[in-house]
Amino acid sequence: MDEKRIVIALAGNPNSGKTTIFNNLTGARQHVGNYPGVTVEKKEGWLKHQGFEIEVIDLPGTYGLSAYSPDEVVARNVIVNDKPDLVVNIADASNLERSLYLNTQLKELEVPIVLVLNMADVAEKNGITINYELMSQLLGMTVVRAVGTKNEGTVTILDTVVNTFAGEDKPSERMLRYRPEIEEEINSLLELPFAGRQSGSPSSEAAAAGNLDGILNYPLRWTIIKLLERDRELTKKLENNSEGKVLLKQIEQSRQRITDKTGDDPEMALVEDRYAFIRGVCREASQITIISKQSLTEKIDNVLLNRALGIPLFLGMMWLLFQLTFTLGTPPMEWIEAGFTALGGWLNEVMAEGLLRSLLVDGIIAGVGGVIVFLPNILLLFLGIAFLESTGYMARAAFVMDKVMHQAGLHGKSFVPMLIGFGCTVPALMASRTLENPRDRLVTMLVTPLMSCGARLPVYTLLIGAFFAPQIAGNILFSLYIIGIVLAIIMARVFRTWLLPGESEPFVMELPIYRLPTLKSVLIHMWERAWLYLKKAGTIILALSIVMWGLFTFPTVDKEGHEFESAVEQVENSYAGRMGKVIEPVLRPLGFDWKTGVALVAGLGAKEIVVSTLGTLYSIEDEEGLAEEEEPVVKSFAQRAREQSGYSPLVAYVLMLFTLIYVPCLAVVAVMKRETNGWKWPLFTVGYTIALAWVVCFLVYRGGLLLGIG
Repeated sequence: MDEKRIVIALAGNPNSGKTTIFNNLTGARQHVGNYPGVTVEKKEGWLKHQGFEIEVIDLPGTYGLSAYSPDEVVARNVIVNDKPDLVVNIADASNLERSLYLNTQLKELEVPIVLVLNMADVAEKNGITINYELMSQLLGMTVVRAVGTKNEGTVTILDTVVNTFAGEDKPSERMLRYRPEIEEEINSLLELPFAGRQSGSPSSEAAAAGNLDGILNYPLRWTIIKLLERDRELTKKLENNSEGKVLLKQIEQSRQRITDKTGDDPEMALVEDRYAFIRGVCREASQITIISKQSLTEKIDNVLLNRALGIPLFLGMMWLLFQLTFTLGTPPMEWIEAGFTALGGWLNEVMAEGLLRSLLVDGIIAGVGGVIVFLPNILLLFLGIAFLESTGYMARAAFVMDKVMHQAGLHGKSFVPMLIGFGCTVPALMASRTLENPRDRLVTMLVTPLMSCGARLPVYTLLIGAFFAPQIAGNILFSLYIIGIVLAIIMARVFRTWLLPGESEPFVMELPIYRLPTLKSVLIHMWERAWLYLKKAGTIILALSIVMWGLFTFPTVDKEGHEFESAVEQVENSYAGRMGKVIEPVLRPLGFDWKTGVALVAGLGAKEIVVSTLGTLYSIEDEEGLAEEEEPVVKSFAQRAREQSGYSPLVAYVLMLFTLIYVPCLAVVAVMKRETNGWKWPLFTVGYTIALAWVVCFLVYRGGLLLGIG
């Protein structure tokens, strides 16, 4: 390769001023002809700058790189086959959203790009102010201001080309990421046998190894995305190849899954996600002071993203969600509970007293049943979150929180994993991969466990239902979620200041258009999460419930071999009781007894186990009361908790706080270990969340007692 020769391809939309820029660069040193085999004009020019000979290929003007026209096919084939050293994309600065769409597709072809925002004078006249430096960081490429008609920016373009070629201006590897449903399918297709070559380094030899005879000579990720869009040129090539037909079948299956989950045609979903990314860039790096005719999305955003109204509206929506979760979920929850209560009562009647009956009634039904009872609340919460995600509002929530997150040393994009944490902390931790800055990512992972995941909801629902009036139930639930957010922001500030100091990187918050989601897509999202909850109830929670039943049941006799006089005495002397007595002094300042301590320790496995452990404990202790009554009455879980726990409303609230703050489950620890490549940060998270839980609960409990609330 001639180190003093640079080949650049000039890309851009029609009417973007590309021809003017081309003429400014090359002057009269041009050649016009046709590309081989097609009647598309080919223009080439050359010049010298800073000792480099620069060849300029003027690509046909296109709006994208799909196969809808010969121009588009030629443009992408030149980039892939002729392999220019870099692409200079000419965009209309006065129409950024339309112009940047081509830029997103060029980026996926994995070539260095210089973005030239032409007609900058027109944009400024229209009231558009652009932060070129910030846009450069957000897009991962150098952005140059230019006015082609006045020959402004020409030298800067050439200087940037030389610097990029020489490695002084290094392009970022940051790539547009689509919605999770699409990324999941892209990643699964990348693992197929044909993906045996390095993305971005296509070769006929490597492609042939995949038995596709050199057909897939484009960057692999870009190829898969185009096939998901049913790109006509690629599809036609693959249809004539046996291995290609297999791949197309896999593509169609992926397309169907995307449609089922999103309710959108994959092609439209990909287009929407690109424009969502572009809108985020434009909102961050440009400002419009003269308002023209607005779209519905822009009109809604003017309200929901308003600096004064944005956060109150977000809090109001979350409050409404939790009110509906508790209010609408209570009746079906009571029906399910009545069913499990009746089942337990029936087994008590038909089975002889013994360990088997105790296992079924006190261990499995009281433990697992006590968790499944809260399925309606879980479904409603996930339904609400899925609806907000599908409408496009959840992305706005992160944008609204950007200013607050900046106070914590992070940015709004860090709030995305935290929002996902409302459902489950495990995928929330994995969602932090989208953060470019390692410090931002680590701090986000450290504070995300403070968000109330769905597994904590059964604990909240049980204690709120047992100790608080229905009129304030929704407010109590809402307060717990808000406290989690506040604590996460505070701890992020602490970590960013003393533990992991450094500057945060700018970010792009993707702002998809608002739309009314399809019922099918929302239900699929809801059911996927609910099924994980049920599966956990039938596996992990079942196993741990049986273990906890055993720890509460044995030994059945004292050291002298005599049976205990009461069920309460037997529980206190059980293996679990002995463990609880050991940790009780640590928890007593918080108002907790040894029983609560056992439940909290068991909750390290999964937060639902706190409920199942209490259910098992109260069920065993309730047997004595059942035996003494002439006409036994099988009591509800909430009634048993209220009568046997000895909690006041203050202690119940403090227990919910402790459940909120300390580490969600062992699965979170395992995922964090994998994401951070070691045990240092997972163990730190376990330690700091337990310590933070103790301190916060101590302050709330003692403060409540001083105020006479207890």
